[in-house]
This record gives sequence, structure tokens and C-alpha cells, in this order.
Amino acid sequence: MTKKKILVVDDSALMRRVLCDIIESDDRFEVAGRAVNGLEAFDLISRNQYDAVVLDVNMPKMNGIELLEELRKYKIKARVMMASTDTREGAKVTLDALELGALDFIHKPDNAYQCKEGIFPQEFLRVLSGVVVSNYPVFQSKEKIQEEVDKSKKVLDIIKKTADKVPGNKIVAIASSTGGPKALQSVIPRLPANLDAPVLLVQHMPIGFTSSLAERLDNLSEIHVVEASEGMQVSKGTVYIAPGGKHMNLVTGSAGKYTIHLSDEPSREGVKPCANYMYESLRDSKFDNIVCVVMTGMGADGTEGIKNLKAKKKIYVISQSQSTCTIYGMPKAVDTAGLSDQSAPLDDLAQEIILRVGITK
Repeated sequence: MTKKKILVVDDSALMRRVLCDIIESDDRFEVAGRAVNGLEAFDLISRNQYDAVVLDVNMPKMNGIELLEELRKYKIKARVMMASTDTREGAKVTLDALELGALDFIHKPDNAYQCKEGIFPQEFLRVLSGVVVSNYPVFQSKEKIQEEVDKSKKVLDIIKKTADKVPGNKIVAIASSTGGPKALQSVIPRLPANLDAPVLLVQHMPIGFTSSLAERLDNLSEIHVVEASEGMQVSKGTVYIAPGGKHMNLVTGSAGKYTIHLSDEPSREGVKPCANYMYESLRDSKFDNIVCVVMTGMGADGTEGIKNLKAKKKIYVISQSQSTCTIYGMPKAVDTAGLSDQSAPLDDLAQEIILRVGITK
């Protein structure tokens, strides 16, 4: 088996050594290059082919964000995995990096020695294994992006005006992972404020990052977006994002009220939060119409939960099409299991959700 070639970019010699040791400990990978800043990395990426780049954020001469901007400017394709801190500012910068083309990220402890301990090596290799099989980021001009947004808005405006009120109580449950933070910006901001259903969303992210994701999506969207908290009552026209490090369940209360319950059960499918728990918590709900959406991501999270939910409830499952996924893993698992009722490209997901649950007039 040919080993995947990895470039490690970090200004700390000790951190580079630790990350290289973790990479070399896995027979699937080899460290094919090292750089101490973005300037060195840009030169190496321009002249060599790597299967993945592990990129630090804060570096002299050229930092991680500046490197991503240069790669985008010159349309140089690279599969980039960010090594990020869990500070509020670190979370914001991480989301900026994902928008610029980074495919995924790992929370890197401040101390290099802590990287050798606990679950960090295992989690690092899990994320890296997803990045090396991801599709390369697609670079589009601002004009092209705006043209597609304008076209999409026209279609959505027509759908919003003509959408019939779908009878019954409805809920939407979305699962996403690698490539999700960027892909969600093509879905959530296109949902109207008067969507006739609440939306539950599990995006695989560690503690400290989901609040920034919720804030960013809320600023971009008509629909309200929040990070879910314990006991929060769900309502139509709001998206509830599972917080990193907790599983999100929906609890059926009296008088048709539903509340969020956050659990500390073990990781499942290697992730926490896990969409399987979310889907299974809907089995005892009284919703007449449950729309499950499975988006880009590595692994099979969502498949078992949807299978168990479908055994008790009538649901409609939409999977993101292979051609628009960063990683066609989670949608593929749902498709292969015969659970998907429809496969739709990323830019069509919002309109399909609206058509399935309707809007309040």
C-alpha cells in the first residue's frame, strides 16, 4: 500500500516533532515535508504534491489564514487540515479557514507534551484519514459565487411564495461532518424565518467551536440559529445546533411541547455529538412529518439512527449527492442501506426542506 504523503506546517520545532511522530506511527501515512511558516509551505506546495497538509494558524512571516488566501488566489489545490486552539478567537479563525478551503480541523492542545496524551493522537489520525480522501476544495470567483447566490435566491423566493402549508407537526433533523461548516452556509441561510418546523442539527465539532458556528450561521440567516442548551424548548423557525462534546436528544413533553436534553453518553461512531442519538430520540415523538437530511462527512453516523427511527415512524430521508460532498461517506452509508428517499445536490437541499415542511403564512 502506498503511504499518503503529509506536509506538516508549524513554527514550533517541538510541536512539529510530536505531530510527525503521530503521523509516522500510522502505516497509512508518511511525513513528506516540514515547514516552519506559511511562506515555506507555499513554496513546497507549489513544487510538490501532498495528500494532505497539517497547518498551524499562528506563525511568523505568513500565518495559516494567509497561506490559505494565497492558495485560493493562485488556485493551488491542497487538502488542508487545520490545527486550532479552542479559544473564542481560535474558533472564529477556524471557521474562517474552513471558508477559505480548509477541509477539517483538530483542536491542538497548547502544550506539545499534551498532544502525546489521552485521545489526541487517535482523534488526530481519525481527522487526517478523512482529509486525505476528501475532494479538493473548489475555488470560485466572488462574481461566480454571487451569481449562484442570486440565482438560488430567485428560486427560493418562488418556492416561499408558492409553498403550500404542509399539514401536521413537522421537524427537520440534519447531520453533517467533514465539509459541513462550509456546506451548511449553502443550506441554513436559505431557510426562511417562517419555516413551519424546528430544525435539529448535529455537526461533528469539539467543545468550544459550535457556539461560533451557531453565531456565524445566525448572522447569515433569516431563520434563527442557536447552540442548543439543556432544557431549551424547541419552536418553529429556529435551528438548534448540538454543542460540541454533548449528544443532543429531543424529549417529548406535555401539551405537544418538546425540549432539548443534552447527554454525556460515550462517543458513538467515534464522535460526540453523534447524530444517531438525535435521530433515535425522535422515535417517541408525535411529529407527523420528520425530514432527515444527511450531508457531507466521513463515516456512517446517522445511518443506524435513521434505521431505528424508520422502524417506528414514517420519515423522509434526503441525502446530499456524491458530486457535491467533500466526503461522500455519511450520505453513501444512508444510500447503500436503502434508507434514502431522495438524493439532492447541496444547492437544492434548502428548497427540498421547504417543500417538505412548508412555511407559516
